[in-house]
Amino acid sequence: MSYIVRQPLSEKERAKLGAFSPLLAHLLFHRGIVGGEEAERFISPNYENGTHDPFLLKDAEKAAIRVISAIDKGERIAIYSDYDADGIPGAAIFNDFFQRIGYKNYSVYIPHRHDEGFGVNAEAVELLASEGVKLMITIDCGITDVEPIKLAREKGIDVIITDHHEAPVQLPEAYAIIDHKQVGCMYPDKNLCGSGVAYKLIQAILKKDRFGLKDGMEKWLLDLVGIATMSDMVPLMGENRIFAHYGLAVLRKSPRKGIMQLLRKLGINQRHLTEDDIAFMITPRINAASRMGVPMDAFKLLAADNDDDAYTAANHLDKINNERKGVVASLVKEVKKILHTRYAENIQYPMPAVIVMGNPDWRPSLLGLVANSVAEEYSRPVFLWGRDGDNIIKGSCRSGGKTDLVALMRAVPVGSLGHFGGHKQAGGFEVHNDAIHFLEKHLNDAHKAVTNLSAHPFGESSSSPPACRQARQTSQGGIVEKFSPQAGEMNVAAINEDMVDMELTLDEVSYAFHDDLNKLAPFGMANPKPIFLFKKVSPSSVRTFGKTNNHVELVFKKSNGVKIPAISFFGAENEWAKTVQVGKPIDLVASVEKSLFRGREELRLRIIDTIQL
Repeated sequence: MSYIVRQPLSEKERAKLGAFSPLLAHLLFHRGIVGGEEAERFISPNYENGTHDPFLLKDAEKAAIRVISAIDKGERIAIYSDYDADGIPGAAIFNDFFQRIGYKNYSVYIPHRHDEGFGVNAEAVELLASEGVKLMITIDCGITDVEPIKLAREKGIDVIITDHHEAPVQLPEAYAIIDHKQVGCMYPDKNLCGSGVAYKLIQAILKKDRFGLKDGMEKWLLDLVGIATMSDMVPLMGENRIFAHYGLAVLRKSPRKGIMQLLRKLGINQRHLTEDDIAFMITPRINAASRMGVPMDAFKLLAADNDDDAYTAANHLDKINNERKGVVASLVKEVKKILHTRYAENIQYPMPAVIVMGNPDWRPSLLGLVANSVAEEYSRPVFLWGRDGDNIIKGSCRSGGKTDLVALMRAVPVGSLGHFGGHKQAGGFEVHNDAIHFLEKHLNDAHKAVTNLSAHPFGESSSSPPACRQARQTSQGGIVEKFSPQAGEMNVAAINEDMVDMELTLDEVSYAFHDDLNKLAPFGMANPKPIFLFKKVSPSSVRTFGKTNNHVELVFKKSNGVKIPAISFFGAENEWAKTVQVGKPIDLVASVEKSLFRGREELRLRIIDTIQL
């Protein structure tokens, strides 16, 4: 593997960012932030100036007036959310809002992932109608559910859709649709997550009627918005950066009992919570509820109002997440073994641009994690399918590069896929029984139509460094499985050259350097962790550690003798770990981080790659 170091700034480019350190100026410029005012807004996020008027969202005012009317009339309201770590926090946001204004005539409905699948379904509508619901607010779903929402209308239920998924040509006949991606919506930021859109509706409601709540109370809901934003695959730029930044600030002092109990369980100091702690420790446990059981279990964690319920929910989610790890690891191993047999051992059958694989025994709820792991390793779109509780073929897909999955699925012949949707990087789909045998061909034919094959053999390219190949450890030491994706983190293409941000010496690594670097946090999609190249550095110590010796630590020394450890979790599996030697120089590609494991502060490097000289 060879690496390209990003070009230093010209005098003219540097002058536009003159108020910032050379490090920040360089990193900001190469993130597309080239002017001083824009850079200042990025470095110092401001809630008042950085969030947009919610009424810029199409139908937001209409929806707010309808919610206020329902509250005034005492109508039964249903919150219908998706079952993941974007939708469930959104349900908790509305639960908090209703609790704070003292409104009790509402219910929360989260569909069972395995038995009901994604989105609004007819059976749920029938149930809610029988309970007297007059207004249903969807969160992170609904934009493609034409027939179920038509049924709701026939049953006398007004539906307000809040969603962020790509809007189809035919929209549901809902009372109001709040989705910044729909045609005719002039909202300036098109990248909010589902809970972010739901929060904007809360903002709109409070602009119309505060129900006796103090100004600014809604900011205490930003812990939930932050969790969702850092859990979903949305870029942490613009308003999302505001939500992530302030979300972390609220989380670090949040009195939310479920979060506090979960952090205690995981040994994470709440005051020092980071985006990695969210993405690799909290998010998987929220998602585990729907992947392994009942999604309401995750809602109970976020909505718990006493220590006993919070403790029970936190322990349950941690337990089923551990079970999930084992099942997913087994599936990843199975899929990769099949791929190796099918392609690596058969040179007459080259690996296609889009990997498609399935098994009726595979549980669809777990296949997103598996697809992510495979897509990262093979750097191309991956579609995996299984059968749900109703014997319907369902699956998950991950991009593995720059292929737009929604565009790809829209390009297949009509009838190849049933219900489908998602984002450019991740999605879900259904397949009719008689179409499953042609799915691989149809997706690969569609891939040719939507991808420029002249640039790369599989139409994939990326300038992002291969950070997502590495295992993660939270700032406070909790190691997470290597196939866990950071929320929103860019996938990496299998190309011969990758970009690194700067070349550094070991002497340049300091706490002051890290503090300057950390002004760019929180990191995520569109704002990846900076990656550095250290040339011709020789380790003074090489060791493996962990229960099964599957982690690697290299120790380097500055010119003054101060030691700098470099860590690679699960790195013992890499080829470089078998050849690196004490005293033998290597080129090291790594990020700079500060660990607070067991309360001990340590500056260290996180190994991305090593190059033998």
